[in-house]
Amino acid sequence: MPVPVYVPANGGRCDHLEQPRPGEPPRPGEPPRVGETAAADECRACRAVGGRWLHLRECLVCGHVGCCDNSQNRHATAHWRATGHPLIRSLEPGEVWAWCYPDEAMLLPADCS
Repeated sequence: MPVPVYVPANGGRCDHLEQPRPGEPPRPGEPPRVGETAAADECRACRAVGGRWLHLRECLVCGHVGCCDNSQNRHATAHWRATGHPLIRSLEPGEVWAWCYPDEAMLLPADCS
C-alpha cells in the first residue's frame, strides 16, 4: 500500500510531516518498509509474546507495524515512545487516516482533504 502525502485534518497542525514519499527508497540504515518486505498483517511484538491485537498501525518513518491503543500491548505507541518516530497510519482496510503523536493531530491524505 503506497504512502500518500498527508495534511492535518480540521485545521490542525503537525510539524512532523517530513516523511517518506511513495516510491522513495529507504534511507540508509532504515529497515524495509511495509509493502517491500515487512509483514503488514500482524503485530510481530504481540506474536512474540503470545498476545493478540485488534488493529494495526504502521510507522511512517521506518515501516514498523504495531498494534493500536485498543490492543492490550499498545505496541505502536510503545514504538513511538522508544524511537521518537512521530507519525503512524492505520493499516485497516478502508481507513486512510494517519496520526501525529507529539502534535496529537489527525492527518488525512492530501487528496481527501
